[in-house]
Amino acid sequence: MTIPTTQAKMARSGRRLAWIALALSLSVLVAACGKSRVVREPGTQGPTRTSVPRPGEAVVVKRGDTLYRIAVNNGISPMDLALWNNIAPPYTIYPGQRLRLFPGSGTAAARGPATQPPRTPVQRPSTAGTTQRPPAVQPTQAPPQPAAQTPAASPFSWRWPTDGQIVARFVSGDPTKQGIGIAGNAGQPVRAAADGVVVYSGSGLVGYGELVIIKHDEQWLTAYGHNRTRMVNEGARVSAGQQIAEMGRTGSARDMLHFEIRYNGKPVDPLRYLPAR
Repeated sequence: MTIPTTQAKMARSGRRLAWIALALSLSVLVAACGKSRVVREPGTQGPTRTSVPRPGEAVVVKRGDTLYRIAVNNGISPMDLALWNNIAPPYTIYPGQRLRLFPGSGTAAARGPATQPPRTPVQRPSTAGTTQRPPAVQPTQAPPQPAAQTPAASPFSWRWPTDGQIVARFVSGDPTKQGIGIAGNAGQPVRAAADGVVVYSGSGLVGYGELVIIKHDEQWLTAYGHNRTRMVNEGARVSAGQQIAEMGRTGSARDMLHFEIRYNGKPVDPLRYLPAR
């Protein structure tokens, strides 16, 4: 019998510690009462509540960084950071990789008030001995109002992904309300809202439970969260109305579907696109 050398024992111990560290970095604890609690990685600031894009800014991945850590430390949800940088499952990043902190359509924002050029004093003629007229009254003009954002035109005839009552609505800018919640019964069908290809099927994104993401074209995605069972694998082509999952409560306090529509990586209100009912 060969007695393991000290170096062999240390190598096995190092590999064991590496696997333990990987498992801890991906662990998620779902608490009762409808709240999810994430076991955070050491050194992170906790899960972000609001994604704050930073137009024009980027970070360079360092050894030991994870997508979750970079997202949280920069005030961005991990799902937003992955979609903004077209990072496919299993969301692997590499040292030296450059990750932008804004959607692909973002542009650099001004960092402060524009510097005004110095004004040259105007020489006014003397008014001594002349009758001064009161200044003309200018009509009051209302400040220009920002134009309402028009939803992007969609090339798809969207279908409802499941039946049930809407219990949560979309709120722009709130990463906890980036879609709608549809309540129902455990096991009822969850269907594809349009034709597409499954680009994610798993439970690795915090807060979504068992999740399916479908890519419909280069601009449009849909996400289906909190499922009990996923019925499609990554790479599968699906048709509108095809069952892709069973409703459940993974990461949720009740049986429901969390449904998102995203345009160029940015969530939009699904109720603007789904047919009225």
